[in-house]
Amino acid sequence: MVEISDQELAQAKKRWGHERAERPVPNAIRFDAPSERVIVDFTNGASFMFPARAVEGLELATTAQLAEVELLGETGLHWESLDVDYTVTGLMSGIFGSKTFMEAQSRGGKSRSPAKAAASRANGAKGGRPKKTARP
Repeated sequence: MVEISDQELAQAKKRWGHERAERPVPNAIRFDAPSERVIVDFTNGASFMFPARAVEGLELATTAQLAEVELLGETGLHWESLDVDYTVTGLMSGIFGSKTFMEAQSRGGKSRSPAKAAASRANGAKGGRPKKTARP
């Protein structure tokens, strides 16, 4: 194990304090019910918000459950009754859930259900989508 002197530890803590002072740090969190968005406020006055129901684990939550959001230290968000945790950095990077969840969200209207595939084939057999015509 590496030995660290008290002086080295004090210097490291001082460096960390300087680095921390130079970057925005989350200092408040709230759920805005009318917009259904979670808002993270930072020490520099900036804010980051995201749609709560777009996050895996929150999509079926009640408004009261969404309002229970807590700031964990300087890096995390936590919903106790839902047992859901996310990092602020991850959410700011657009990571709103697992890979499977994110892929399902990105598909949107690209469903590949048998019914949609059959409808697409039937439409194609009729010549496809009609061309747009100019209006007089």
